[in-house]
Amino acid sequence: MAYVVNATWIAEPGKEGVVLDAIEKLIPPSRAESGNRFYQAYQDPAEPLVFRLFEIYDDEEAYAAHGASAHFKEFGLEQAIPVLASRERAFYETVGD
Repeated sequence: MAYVVNATWIAEPGKEGVVLDAIEKLIPPSRAESGNRFYQAYQDPAEPLVFRLFEIYDDEEAYAAHGASAHFKEFGLEQAIPVLASRERAFYETVGD
């Protein structure tokens, strides 16, 4: 089984550029993490304030390591999250691995 995270970040009006910049900076180091299997961000063209991140990790510990990483602290916690109107996360485990 793998650990799956489906996150939705909604930027405050006028702050979508800040969030987009942070996500673009998060992608390369997040994909390079040893426990990361997949990391893909999406921006809704019809609702440009809405960003979705779909992430797959080896296990919950790998996801925790991502959350504790220097790049997530800098670009997620310090840059993007302070300008979000809302943030939701859902967690799953894969079936049939």
